[in-house]
Amino acid sequence: MAVPMADVVSQAVGLSKHVTGPAGDLTILQGLDLEVQAGEAVAILGASGSGKSTLLGLLAGLDNPSAGQIRLCGQVLDGLDEDGRAALRAGRVGFVFQNFQLLPNLTARENILLPLELTGSDDASRRADEALERVGLTARAGHYPRQLSGGEQQRVAIARAYAPRPQVLFADEPTGNLDQATGEQIIDLLLDLRRQTAAALVLVTHDPRLADRCDRRLRMRGGLLERLP
Repeated sequence: MAVPMADVVSQAVGLSKHVTGPAGDLTILQGLDLEVQAGEAVAILGASGSGKSTLLGLLAGLDNPSAGQIRLCGQVLDGLDEDGRAALRAGRVGFVFQNFQLLPNLTARENILLPLELTGSDDASRRADEALERVGLTARAGHYPRQLSGGEQQRVAIARAYAPRPQVLFADEPTGNLDQATGEQIIDLLLDLRRQTAAALVLVTHDPRLADRCDRRLRMRGGLLERLP
């Protein structure tokens, strides 16, 4: 049975991505289809260089496809310029990067507060404090990224992504730069927040522990996705 479009927060139809490099043209994605439903957790696995991160960036509107259509939070991205895509993402889409992407001159709290203020949230301060509490870092609110461990920096990045209460969160190798014990804590945190907020979660990972705890596991191969049992 077809999924109602209102329940689909991310959709790709016939998605292709081609780039030109020193060795000539390279096809990264070719005619890929994907639907992610509201509240669903989807893991995308695959070999390095298979196009997983490229797909994630396209789905989030961070890059443009060579062909195909992307729908994000009910809106088709075709024809939107960079500012239009950013406006669509604001408050609706969160993104967690493998290398955290925290602003070094802002404290943990300020890193979370900034995107809330940019979206015009009327309770930005309360949401930032609530997000810090959810990830267990209230006592580190005034610390700068350089004063935080890798796991703590990733917690701040996750808090920043979830604070605006997005409909969908994209995560690119969220445990990739962390040791096993810290990675386990981040896995628990991501999935706990997903349950609490009902946001869809789409993540790229090499970590089978994380993938196995998602609702669906997909593997990128030859520019396409295949479902894993």
